[in-house]
Amino acid sequence: MSGRSVLKRIDWLTVLFYILLVAIGWVNIYSSTFTEAEPSIFNFSTLHGKQLFFIGASAVSIVIILALETNFFERFSSVLYIVSMVLLLGLFVFGKTVAGATSWYDLGFFNLQPSELAKATTALALAKYLSDIQTDIKRRKDQLYAFLIILIPTILIVPQPDPGSALVFFALVFVIFREGLPLYYLGIGFLLVSVFVATLMFGTIWVGIALALLIVLFFLLKKKSFKLPVLPVVSFAILAVLFSLSVNFVFNNVFEQRHRDRFSLWLRLEKDPEKLEQIRKTIGYNTYQSEKAIESGGFFGKGFLEGTRTKGDFVPEQHTDYIFSTVGEEWGFVGTATVVILFTLLLLRLVYLAERQKNAFSRMYGYGVISILLIHYFINIGMVIGVLPTIGIPLPFFSYGGSGLLFFTLLLFIFLKLDTNRLKEGI
Repeated sequence: MSGRSVLKRIDWLTVLFYILLVAIGWVNIYSSTFTEAEPSIFNFSTLHGKQLFFIGASAVSIVIILALETNFFERFSSVLYIVSMVLLLGLFVFGKTVAGATSWYDLGFFNLQPSELAKATTALALAKYLSDIQTDIKRRKDQLYAFLIILIPTILIVPQPDPGSALVFFALVFVIFREGLPLYYLGIGFLLVSVFVATLMFGTIWVGIALALLIVLFFLLKKKSFKLPVLPVVSFAILAVLFSLSVNFVFNNVFEQRHRDRFSLWLRLEKDPEKLEQIRKTIGYNTYQSEKAIESGGFFGKGFLEGTRTKGDFVPEQHTDYIFSTVGEEWGFVGTATVVILFTLLLLRLVYLAERQKNAFSRMYGYGVISILLIHYFINIGMVIGVLPTIGIPLPFFSYGGSGLLFFTLLLFIFLKLDTNRLKEGI
């Protein structure tokens, strides 16, 4: 396919959303890192200057992706996946520790975070496997292999420790659901998460009582509406109680103190209002200051470079994970709503593109892109406004970071390249 043909077929509306998000993100990175001593936009020793360099590098990567043959990504998906897993393994020997996590390779001019690359390659590998088996994934063997593709990078990332990045990979489970995975798996996952949270908040005894009441209700209504067999329901309830018994052990002995503190803050496990407020100002300092910054912006915001909390460095990591608080303070509700709308429109457009694919690999990879972007978008903004615990994952195309911007760009434009082939498939 010629370059002119690719440019004609690429979805320019998605490209526009990408450009707008990157541009708005850079403006807010500039604002959150601006100093009177270094006002120049093109000073590449500053954080906003480095991000500008990464934007240029991402543009070059887009040109390379669009120049490759469309079938390159399907043909070499397994190889790319293996390479990214090797890079993750290499961190245990050659990794650089940043902010307590050994998640980086120090390349001198650039710190490479291979977990960002692994998101794209895992989405490719999962799409390749699901498209190759040519089934609606009802067989347990197929389900196991699909889950293993997702679990392997997760297992390699958790010990770094980087639980936030590891959590992102579980979003790819939605690709398997889109391709026919029975919905009861989703129900099991939801119930386990509910048992985990309920155990921390109310204790195992109350969780056990609640499950017993649900079983009694099941038997009372079974003849009228439920068609599930009795043994699996009772067995799962017993397993849920056993899982609840293990929650406190895991919480107190496996989680690090910082993770326990974040859950305690999020679930309001501390009942003393004064102590809870103290925790908000210490353990939850980032979120506390972020909320205050967003609140201070009001409806229209304080204006570009006028954010007093931004200028006073009240919010740690404001140019990375907490960049959304800069938007809230300087651009107000209008600015935050604009960012939310842009992300929402981008995701809806990607759903439309994925659904129009005739090629199964392209469709599945498209949903992988959607899943990864959605969980980043949802968790990051939820974390910044205080409705989710602090996990530490960036806002795609928006937060400062070379690896993040580069590999989110690769993730998106590989799909746009695959989409350019749709006209050969009768669309």
